[in-house]
Amino acid sequence: MIKFRYVCLTVATAAIVTLSACNSTPNAENTSAPAVNSTAQVTETTTHSSHSGKAKININNAILSELDKFEAKLGVPALSNKIQASRPYASSEDLVTKKVINQEQFDQIKDMVTVQEVVLTGEAKDVDYMTKLGLMKGHLLVAQELLDKNLPKEAEPHIGHPVEEIYVDVEEQLNERKVKEFKTTLISLEDLVKSNPKNAKVKTDLTSSLQAVDGAIATLSAEQRSKPGFVLQVINELLDAANSEYGAAIADGKITAAIEYQDSRGFVVYANELYQGISSQVAQENPEANKAIVTSLAELKKAWPSVTPPAKPVQTPSEVTKLVTTIEQNSQKVIDKSNTQAQG
Repeated sequence: MIKFRYVCLTVATAAIVTLSACNSTPNAENTSAPAVNSTAQVTETTTHSSHSGKAKININNAILSELDKFEAKLGVPALSNKIQASRPYASSEDLVTKKVINQEQFDQIKDMVTVQEVVLTGEAKDVDYMTKLGLMKGHLLVAQELLDKNLPKEAEPHIGHPVEEIYVDVEEQLNERKVKEFKTTLISLEDLVKSNPKNAKVKTDLTSSLQAVDGAIATLSAEQRSKPGFVLQVINELLDAANSEYGAAIADGKITAAIEYQDSRGFVVYANELYQGISSQVAQENPEANKAIVTSLAELKKAWPSVTPPAKPVQTPSEVTKLVTTIEQNSQKVIDKSNTQAQG
């Protein structure tokens, strides 16, 4: 599908709830709110993966990679764009009243949806930050592969997505962490690929963009970036996004959306790269979990035999989901052990 620049919705805060326990419900929403500006704001201090719980998706400002989770679950083509086009929403049920989806479809995803603004703090905020930058990097890695194959038209959207979808979502954190602005670098690269893809500067600017993302990630401490419990949370988020994108790429047993196929490939490539950096530590702490993760990652990568989609999917969406779930379940064992040690 063609993805468009999204506009962040500014919402007023009616209440700020600080959560400190894993069994809290940070995303319980007030569905009786009469207007968007009465949406409550929730402060989330727990980790993304605590007790394997999945954070709800705010349909008012989620990026397309997050909205694609609904598209993959419901099998509705271009649903992500439809959700964006009908913003803002005063309540989750507006998806039905605005005829974005029907009631039966809403019932399937209602536990995943919120209109509340979740304010992340602590480790959860850092996981979100690195995940968003990881999504950027996944897009750019795929763009690099496509440019190497002399496919600039196919590379264009993957160069555009980081600045059009993600940068604005992570910009506040970039400013907080005093990261040098690199939006203009991304925009310049996108414009150059569109106007003069054979220009040697394309390769230079792409390298600069990748280095800028790495530099932004490096504002997190080296200790945190090498901690298995932290990195695995980021990996799980990237694989969750890849799983959704892969599901959105396939219809009727065929790969019908090359962009989503390539998005998911990029996210898996970077997730695998991150795991290589912590695999030896995980192997020492939990050899069984490491073996399961390594085996599943190797099998998962087979779903993307090349950057250009094969004539027929190598793996079905359900097979990819099963592998991602196995990785997440074994990652959780390591994360839980790390949390227990930290508390002890």
